[in-house]
Amino acid sequence: MRKSFIEELTWRGMIHDQTPGLEEKLNAQIVIGYIGFDPTAPSLTLGNYVQVMLLTHFQRCGHRPIVLMGGATGRIGDPSGKDAERDLKSYDELDRNLAHQVNQMTRLLDFDSKENGAILVNNLDFYVDMNALTFLRDVGKHLTINYMMSKESVKRRVEIGMSYTEFSYQLLQAYDYLRLYRDYGCILQMGGSDQWGNITSGTEFIRRNVPDSEVYALTTPLLTKADGKKFGKSEEGNIWLDAQMTTPYKFYQFWLNVDDRDLPKLVRYFSLRSREEVEKMEAEFLGFPNAIKASLSEELTIRIHGHQAFQSAKNVSDILFNAKSTKEQLHDLNVDDLQLISEEIPSFQVARSVLDGGVNIIDLLSDFSTVLPSKSEARRAIQGNAITINKEKISDIQALVSSGSLLHGRYMMVENGKKNKYMLVFD
Repeated sequence: MRKSFIEELTWRGMIHDQTPGLEEKLNAQIVIGYIGFDPTAPSLTLGNYVQVMLLTHFQRCGHRPIVLMGGATGRIGDPSGKDAERDLKSYDELDRNLAHQVNQMTRLLDFDSKENGAILVNNLDFYVDMNALTFLRDVGKHLTINYMMSKESVKRRVEIGMSYTEFSYQLLQAYDYLRLYRDYGCILQMGGSDQWGNITSGTEFIRRNVPDSEVYALTTPLLTKADGKKFGKSEEGNIWLDAQMTTPYKFYQFWLNVDDRDLPKLVRYFSLRSREEVEKMEAEFLGFPNAIKASLSEELTIRIHGHQAFQSAKNVSDILFNAKSTKEQLHDLNVDDLQLISEEIPSFQVARSVLDGGVNIIDLLSDFSTVLPSKSEARRAIQGNAITINKEKISDIQALVSSGSLLHGRYMMVENGKKNKYMLVFD
């Protein structure tokens, strides 16, 4: 027996609006539903992932999702939620973005299931052979100006200015829905709450073109943080699902550092645990939000970046923030992890020739780097048992450091006490 999609979304707090009759239709049959993604960025973001999760829950409840990539609509720009006209992207840039996002989507949803495998469609295919007269006659004729002007995405922009290009966006999205309805039997369009106007334009458009049709709409709340800011951004900007744009370590750290007040909502949105498992975890760790953050961070980092990337991100985090991290954990890090650490803590570039024949530890700490400001302070730190090199305690002020101490032939981590960490990078 299939799980109820509406019940699943309800306990997760993921329903904002839905059209009447949807729950009954979902309970009666396998439904094909879609969400559109415009390739206006080089990668999917955590903001996009809210909608990917909606498709994931939809598929896990036995229904069949369509991912509609906006090869056409991305060339126009969706005015929803925007206060000003978008800058149009070049076709080449949009094509590159789309190809990369398609690759990401194939890893986030199940496209291989024989029962309800996801379907990927590019809406550029709907328009590539359609001329302007055909569009105006077959598409523009069916929604009135008054109807289109009543949509919130249009009303809030008309007074400050809106091009015909962006005004026509809801016609394109409406026609997308009609084509998916005719070509695939798709009867449900989903999206964020800012999409409600565009989505219901689609349901109205289909009803006017296909009498007695039954099509539905569903939206999720826009996910915001406790401080009112948009979810999915850090101080540095977007959290991307591409490891080259947001490293697995930074992705992992994002979840570890979410506001405690946001945690119940985020667990429900993004964890694939059942309701019983989530409620048990929350009861077990009541008053210990860091334990829940650790669990969610692990689950999501593995899902997006894989087990190896998670373990690497965890090891880097332990090295940087866990006073009990071990020598073995440090030596297990790869070159990229060590470089990442060098970007997170104070680092010093040192000539590799300094190590020829060995260099005195005091000279290394004070003359060839400024880990410590003077030889006397370096001496006191060593005598006070405060200095470690690559997690090995240095107690001899006469000790020599050689190239054999380098990690991956380039890096050396110095710690002065429990909190002060430095990376020496030898070139």
